[in-house]
Amino acid sequence: MIIDSFHDEKESLFSPGNFFGEKQWIADTAIATFSFEIFESVLASYPHQQVARISSVNGHKPVYLIDCHGRKLIFYQSAIGSCLAGNDIIEVQWMTGVSRLMIFGSAGSLDSQLTTGKYVIPTQAYRDEGMSYHYAPASDYMTISNADKLASVFQKLRLPFVKGRVWTTDAPYRETLSAVTERKTDGCIAVEMELAGLQAVCSFHQIDLYAFLVTGDILDQDEYLSEGLHSANHSIDKFRIALRILEESVPGNQGNLREDQMKKEE
Repeated sequence: MIIDSFHDEKESLFSPGNFFGEKQWIADTAIATFSFEIFESVLASYPHQQVARISSVNGHKPVYLIDCHGRKLIFYQSAIGSCLAGNDIIEVQWMTGVSRLMIFGSAGSLDSQLTTGKYVIPTQAYRDEGMSYHYAPASDYMTISNADKLASVFQKLRLPFVKGRVWTTDAPYRETLSAVTERKTDGCIAVEMELAGLQAVCSFHQIDLYAFLVTGDILDQDEYLSEGLHSANHSIDKFRIALRILEESVPGNQGNLREDQMKKEE
């Protein structure tokens, strides 16, 4: 059964090193976006250099070091879904040495009165996916780290937000009325596809996760509404907020490229 999938050995039969060589140490912090529009906009706005790439039979995804007003950060476009997003950060950590991940994305609202016009800071994620059960003992919910710290920063920046449980699912086309009702009854205010698995992976690999969401489609009405999806997915404000969160919660320039690696890349 899926709930029996976790084994507490730290080492696996193979690691990213079998595919990507020796572990590298380039920067401490990564920002990931799911949006190709945000990804292209950031690269057009900030100096950057490619320092790695995520490779598979599907193709190659570049991983960049970007310079955001003197702060050096790893930046990449994450795959969608717990399994692929989790594997991406495992490989990015191996290739760059990051110990902190800032990620943002869209979600479906399960309570539009609470979430409309506000950012969502997830506190727990319902584990309706497969990835998390290989990285943490079975439970209904995965606690999402740094929710209180994020809330303090959002308050300081005077950004509207709501904290609450979310529902992580691998099967967006099976968000049925009965499933939505169950999750709402359990206190979930939004549904998304990554956080339970991402948090389990990050905790296992000692990566400090910061995550926030914007709801786009609405599932608590008589008729499904999707008009807000594009803005929720692609608005560049989320990247700017991620930078502000780092300024407030990670002092200094801890994301600098290591000097020896910079010389190697020149």
